[in-house]
Amino acid sequence: MLKLLTSAALGTVLLAGAAVAQSCSAGKTLTEGKLTIATGNPAYYPWVIDDAPESGKGFEAAVAYALAAEMGFAAEDVVWTRTSFDQAIQPGTKDFDMNMQQFSITAERDKVVDFSEPYYTAPMAVLVRGGDSIDASMASLKALKWGVVASTTALPVVMEEIAPKASPLVYDDNANVVEAMKAGQVDAALFDLPTALYLSAVVLEGGKVLGQFAPDESANPDHFGVLMTDGNPLKECVDAALAALKADGTLAGIEAEWLQEATGVPLIQ
Repeated sequence: MLKLLTSAALGTVLLAGAAVAQSCSAGKTLTEGKLTIATGNPAYYPWVIDDAPESGKGFEAAVAYALAAEMGFAAEDVVWTRTSFDQAIQPGTKDFDMNMQQFSITAERDKVVDFSEPYYTAPMAVLVRGGDSIDASMASLKALKWGVVASTTALPVVMEEIAPKASPLVYDDNANVVEAMKAGQVDAALFDLPTALYLSAVVLEGGKVLGQFAPDESANPDHFGVLMTDGNPLKECVDAALAALKADGTLAGIEAEWLQEATGVPLIQ
């Protein structure tokens, strides 16, 4: 009898939790009963596998579907759209409910858009080309010619923590930095670790991830948050869903599956 009562009580709790999740997001999305999520165009490994977020494969795609489920949306009620990085962080109305494409949470951006609580803290990693003769020491990094993207948190890290002898060259986006490395204009650049691994393996011939800065040792590690319109009432629901995914280990499991720490990438000393 006790077992029957316990099962019934558990069922009641689960049903109540589902009802709360559904009521939280009711009336707060662009299309009632649907959750519109944006990603990059294209979206890259390991965040989205094969540029197909609807597959749920890749770290951000998997997190997106886990968040949707926690908020009461079935997988078939998730609608995907695409935006550029720069379009998404501009003020104004959006054609998505939430956007996930490695947006670092910064005070400046938070003035014009809303962010969820962090779903990932990314270590910064040093990408070089033909770096067999370069070691992962701060002294070596200071001697390199750096390329940085002006709109990312890599710029203050290079300028303040690495403080290279030569002024870094500034570019509009990651693609231009990589092209500059291919052309031999710069020796090194900073990316989050998963992006650096992808670029070294697929995009930059002779590329190597020289080392990484541990997130817990950095004064200002990159925290990635779900981006929403400023004042979006959905933020409360997204934050609650993220808290639940962290508490039950779901988020850690997704990170373990898609963003395993790379072996052979030493800490910068």
